[in-house]
Amino acid sequence: MKHQLLTMVIVLMSMLTAQAQVTGDWKGKLEVQGNALDMTFHITKDGENYKSTLDIPAQGASGLPMTETKFENNILTISFAQAGFSFAGELKGSEVIGKFKQGGMEFPLTLSKGKASKPGDTTLVSSKADLEKLIAFDKGNYAYKVEDYFAKPNSSAFQLSPNGKYISYREKDANNKRHVMIKEVATGKVVRAIEEKDELIRAMGWVNDERLVYIMDQGGNENYHLYAVNIDGKNNIDLTPFEDVQANILNMMKEVKDHIIISMNKDNKQVFEPYKVNIHTGELEKLFTNTDPANAIVDYDFDKEGKLRGYSKMHNGINTQYFYKANGKSDFELFGTGKWDDTFSILSFNYASKNPDEAYVLTNLDSDKARIILYDFGTKKILKEIYSNAEYDATILGISRKRNWEIDYVGFEGARVEIKPVSATFKKLYQKFSKEFPGYEYSIVGKTDEEDQYLVMVQSDKLYGRYYHLDAKSGKTTLLYDLMPQLKEGDMAEMRPITYKSRDGLTIHGYITLPKEALAGKKVPLIVNPHGGPQGVRDSWGFNPEAQLFASRGYATLQVNFRVSGGYGKEFLRAGFKQVGRKAMDDVEDGVQYVIDQGWADKDNIAIYGASHGGYAVLRGLTKTPDLYKAGVDYVGVSNIFTLLNSIPEYWKPYKEMLYQIWYNLEDTEEAAIAKEVSPLFHVDKIKAPLFVVQGANDPRVKIAEADQIVSALRAKGVDVPYMVKYDEGHGFHKEENQIEFYKAMLGFFRKHLN
Repeated sequence: MKHQLLTMVIVLMSMLTAQAQVTGDWKGKLEVQGNALDMTFHITKDGENYKSTLDIPAQGASGLPMTETKFENNILTISFAQAGFSFAGELKGSEVIGKFKQGGMEFPLTLSKGKASKPGDTTLVSSKADLEKLIAFDKGNYAYKVEDYFAKPNSSAFQLSPNGKYISYREKDANNKRHVMIKEVATGKVVRAIEEKDELIRAMGWVNDERLVYIMDQGGNENYHLYAVNIDGKNNIDLTPFEDVQANILNMMKEVKDHIIISMNKDNKQVFEPYKVNIHTGELEKLFTNTDPANAIVDYDFDKEGKLRGYSKMHNGINTQYFYKANGKSDFELFGTGKWDDTFSILSFNYASKNPDEAYVLTNLDSDKARIILYDFGTKKILKEIYSNAEYDATILGISRKRNWEIDYVGFEGARVEIKPVSATFKKLYQKFSKEFPGYEYSIVGKTDEEDQYLVMVQSDKLYGRYYHLDAKSGKTTLLYDLMPQLKEGDMAEMRPITYKSRDGLTIHGYITLPKEALAGKKVPLIVNPHGGPQGVRDSWGFNPEAQLFASRGYATLQVNFRVSGGYGKEFLRAGFKQVGRKAMDDVEDGVQYVIDQGWADKDNIAIYGASHGGYAVLRGLTKTPDLYKAGVDYVGVSNIFTLLNSIPEYWKPYKEMLYQIWYNLEDTEEAAIAKEVSPLFHVDKIKAPLFVVQGANDPRVKIAEADQIVSALRAKGVDVPYMVKYDEGHGFHKEENQIEFYKAMLGFFRKHLN
């Protein structure tokens, strides 16, 4: 019996060892008709199932998800249905020896176990010396350096504790690490609660008077972990210690002191489920199960006590269903079905009412512009309209928890944010702030539970920001901190709202930031800066460090809220569906012509720069209107719509049909043809202007393959393309040293190519 048991253990251990050995990174060289193609498979195990992705650097492919991955009886099998290939081989030690099959042909392929050093094709990346040469072009007697705009403030992110006894803030040290500090107001004593090390602290906030939560990922991969810590730095724990899982906060639950509600894609990478977590111990309780990835739940509505009242789920990819459990009911019932871009969402339950089914709802179901209504879920009736605006979505609602949940203010964002005070208390605050800060935008960014202390942020297009502390009892306002005192308002450029008609008659809004030379009548070089997204995102009035940096070098900056941007109603949003790279780009080009017609811009000195969708717009602009731009900077931008949509993160897959509706349906022959027409990678022969490409290696949204493939294609035709990659960043650079190097290099690039 003992011998049989030992044999079983040996067999089991050998099986586990083989399973452990097959996970990891496997490199091979495929020889096809005299050409060698490097391939790397990344194999992981999710429960009982294997998954893998493929990198082919020479083809600009990175992170391609394989259709099927199996490991049985020591045989590894991988297939990719879309490309029609498969691989099967036997695991022998640190090698898998097998055959690669495609199109009826077979090729021997041996994979060797090894760790992929860095994502993407490292041979494409520009050397430090070459980037330094680029930086050197930015010469001149300038009043401000890049660091003046992009070095993080020495102190920032101030927050009041709920009882007002403490203020938390970020403090930067000599190594650019931004630690979280806690200051006791009465004594002035300061304690470091959280030390920032290699990974950035992405966000933090108070849960109660004794404990804070904060968020970190790894190198920008967006697999966020939530941590909790005492105000003295003790009992610092990872609340979500799971690999390849993204966690987010759903409800901070002021009424439930020791818990918060979070969401995670822990059990299925494609869907997020809510959990109640103890912030002292990390103990988790799943509150609802999301079992259908094809029709995933995408939003949960919890009340202040942590009770789940309703949820929204995708239906057939492009519709949204809302389920609600009315008071006294035992289960959730389907409340209604609409398009994914219809708005019907709870801003807050009306806790001032005795009716628990009353809620303030943001909706555009029966209107073009979103409006705020008071709604009764029990009777399914609108009780009254709270606020609306004829031109813009009305989305701002402020409520006082202290004063029995009365409405303090409502508002919307048009050319600027506009607030309408409602309560008597807030009317007094509004009058006070308007008198003390005329011409500025001001917002309450923090207050105590008793509302006896407030933190107020004051900003403008020329002021980065100042924190003020208001003692409500005395009425005294005190300057707490000036975030960027080195930037003098009188030296900063004006950001001016603009409005014009598109070539097909739509009203388009945007902003132009004008250096003093332009205000003096000189036609200056123009940098066109399309925003990311593209759907539902918009540019806003306020201090923009990029635009101010460009203005310091004599460049104007144009920002256009093209069709599909948010805030202008659902018809304006829908007008941009399936117009990415087409009419959305027309709107940008019409904005350029408008600026030229105003006499601000030199038509022969125009560059284009953008990030994410904005980076795509750069590449599309250089291929669509190659004679318009003298230079372009593509920052984490899309070069190929096919590879973008075929390599989305797992948790985006429930939204794939929605993405097809915004971009193009790649499974429809006609739309796929349009997608190819507007994918810059297929039209590199049209690019005339110099291009600078910038990428975060760990970007989960726009993979490094998007950058690699455009750089490789342009260099193949002899174009010199500077290429900056940071291997500790994701979708955009967040580390101070990386940001500063990027902006220095971009200024050098523009100085080299713009007159």
